[in-house]
Amino acid sequence: MEKYSHNYNVILDNMDLNEYRLRPISAIMYLQDCFARFCATKKMAAYDLFPKNMYWVVGEFNVEFEDKLPFWSEEIKTEIWMSEITKLKMYTDFNLYYNDKVFAKGNGCWFLLDQESRRPIKTDIVLEKFSVCSELTLGEHKKFALSDELEKVSEIEHRNNLSDLDFNKHVNNKSYINLAEATANDEFRKTHTLKTLNIRFNRESFLGDVLLCSTYKTANDNTYVHKITKDGVSICDIQTSWIEKPASVPIIDYELKVKSEEAFV
Repeated sequence: MEKYSHNYNVILDNMDLNEYRLRPISAIMYLQDCFARFCATKKMAAYDLFPKNMYWVVGEFNVEFEDKLPFWSEEIKTEIWMSEITKLKMYTDFNLYYNDKVFAKGNGCWFLLDQESRRPIKTDIVLEKFSVCSELTLGEHKKFALSDELEKVSEIEHRNNLSDLDFNKHVNNKSYINLAEATANDEFRKTHTLKTLNIRFNRESFLGDVLLCSTYKTANDNTYVHKITKDGVSICDIQTSWIEKPASVPIIDYELKVKSEEAFV
C-alpha cells in the first residue's frame, strides 16, 4: 500500500477574491502538481519521459467537495495514490485535507502517450515502478454519464494563447475548467459554490485554436453540462453541480494563522 502526500499553501492566484478562500477549481492544480511530484519519485516525471518519447496525459477527473474550503495562506495536504492499473489506463484516487479534515476527494484517469503517434502505451513500465493501493474515494472507476441537456444558457468563444499551454505544449486542463466557469453569471457565482466536478478530455488543443464553450441547463436546477468544441469537434465535456454558499465568517473576523517573521532592519 503506497500513498504520496505533499503540503501546499493557498496562494493569491488560487483564491476566490470575494471570500479569500481557495477556488474549488484551483484544487485541480494542486492535485496535478502532487501527481507530478509522485511521478518524480519514481523517475517517471515529464522530463524523465521525454527522452523516451513518452508523455503523460489525463483523460478524466472527478472531484467532490465536502467541507469548507481553506482560507488564503492556510496549509492544505494533498494525498494521492495509484488505485488501479489496467492494460492502458492508470487511475489515481486522492484526498485533500484542511485542518485534518477531507474537504475534497476524487479520482483521475491517466495515460502514457507515444510522442510521435500520440497513441496510448501499455502500462508495463508503470507496473514496474508503482504499487497499487486499491482504496477508492468515489467507488468503482467508470466513465461519468452526462446529464440530458434541456436548454443552452450561454456560449463563449476563446482563442488559446501562451498562458493556456502546459509543458507538453498543449492546452492546460485548468484552462478548460476556467472557460466553463466563465459561462456562469456573476450573481450565480457569488451565491453558489461548486459541489462536484466531472471532466472528460476527448482531444488535445493547441496554441491559436479557437474553442467554443456551450453551457446547458439540465433537469436538476443546479447541475450544468459544458461542452467545449473546436470546429464542431469535441475537445472536452464538463459537468458541474453547485450548492448555495453557507454563511461564512466575515473576513475581518477570521483568525489567520500566519507564522510571524522578523523583518530585516
